[in-house]
Amino acid sequence: QVQLVESGGGLVQAGDSLRLSCSVSGRTASYYAMAWFRQAPGKEREFVAAIRWSGGSTNYADSVKGRFTISREYAKNTVILQMNSLKPEDTDVYYCAADPICGGSNHRNYNYWGQGTQVTISS
Repeated sequence: QVQLVESGGGLVQAGDSLRLSCSVSGRTASYYAMAWFRQAPGKEREFVAAIRWSGGSTNYADSVKGRFTISREYAKNTVILQMNSLKPEDTDVYYCAADPICGGSNHRNYNYWGQGTQVTISS
């Protein structure tokens, strides 16, 4: 139904920026919630940011407000996570997710997931 593929992860220094991309294929609609989550080893998946495919609404975790920006590019069928002022605490595997119903910050609400991309921030 929906396929998601993340890219753009890497190793950067604290204070630097990264731009993650989520390539979206399959059936989508403007009401779909698109989101980024992250997960450290042994921990539960953590909400980062979400946006409607229409682009009309965004939501951010408190830990990334003012530093990260989520957006969508209709022409390229992608969802972007622009990450600025990166901190070592941002080191995680980042996952793109999609939900056709409610979205939100709970990872259990999302039906579709990418494979993840590693983001590592050195101090």
